[in-house]
Amino acid sequence: MYSLSELQKSVADYMNGLDVDGNPHSLYEPIAYSLAAGGKRLRPMLTVLACNIFSDNALSALPAAAALEVFHTFTLLHDDVMDNATVRRGKPSVFGKWGTNAALLSGDAMMIYSYKLLQQTPVEYLPAVLGCFNYTAMTVCEGQQVDMEFEKRSDVTLEEYMSMIDKKTAALLAGATMIGAIQGGADTLSRQHLFSFATELGLAFQLQDDLLDAYGTEAQLGKPIGGDILEGKKSFLMITAFARADAHTRKQLHALLDNHTMAPQEKIDAVLAIYSSLGIREIAEREIGLHFSKAMDALSSLEVDSERVEPLRTLAQSLLGRNK
Repeated sequence: MYSLSELQKSVADYMNGLDVDGNPHSLYEPIAYSLAAGGKRLRPMLTVLACNIFSDNALSALPAAAALEVFHTFTLLHDDVMDNATVRRGKPSVFGKWGTNAALLSGDAMMIYSYKLLQQTPVEYLPAVLGCFNYTAMTVCEGQQVDMEFEKRSDVTLEEYMSMIDKKTAALLAGATMIGAIQGGADTLSRQHLFSFATELGLAFQLQDDLLDAYGTEAQLGKPIGGDILEGKKSFLMITAFARADAHTRKQLHALLDNHTMAPQEKIDAVLAIYSSLGIREIAEREIGLHFSKAMDALSSLEVDSERVEPLRTLAQSLLGRNK
């Protein structure tokens, strides 16, 4: 069994060692650039940590783990085109640096490359891993489509929003964890517990991202704070505010979101003042805590030695800034 720090180093070394050079250079340079941006490497870590629970050969899951990270990064390239986003993790996005065509084509190449990595999965696990990967990838696309459709609606419910982030965000974390469990030889019940764990963790992770967009710092978020408010995005905070507000306050919110001449910071401050009057931050924090607790309960249901689960538990706790 490997420690958390050992697996973090192994994942970083493997990702840094990926061969993404080739011709034409204009195709591969954006790929190398986007993968070098780093991030939490959360998805590949979930894969190797899940494998680590059931196997002493967790490093055998590194190719599949990398495939999930490459796939995730590919989705970000295309997301930035759809969102017209020129900044990603505090740096110019591929879309912002090279334009639409590069973001689309280099993104396509990354998805193909993720399958090349999956080919290295041990043959006895390959059918199950490939099936899980394909199901996960399609689910993420479904979530993205629903998210885009929300932009045209003013009546998105909280239930609909939670279903969307289940598909768009949580599904990829769950898929990454399941693939690691498959390669570790986990039994069906253990896989079910890990699926629940990663799904609840993914929901908490996305809700925390929504919260940080309003109340975090640019360093935490990797982009300017208040972007969701300025874009009128249907986040957990915005949907909850509309649901809890009286008619007068809802009218105020609509007027703020429809005002395109107001100074950005002034608009952000005005919306946050309404959030404060409605207790939206506290509601979001409670919801994050609820999903995090469910994730930890699912992890505790695994019938394995607790020391084998501890690295995964520690990662989850650090992800949401929890110490218990």
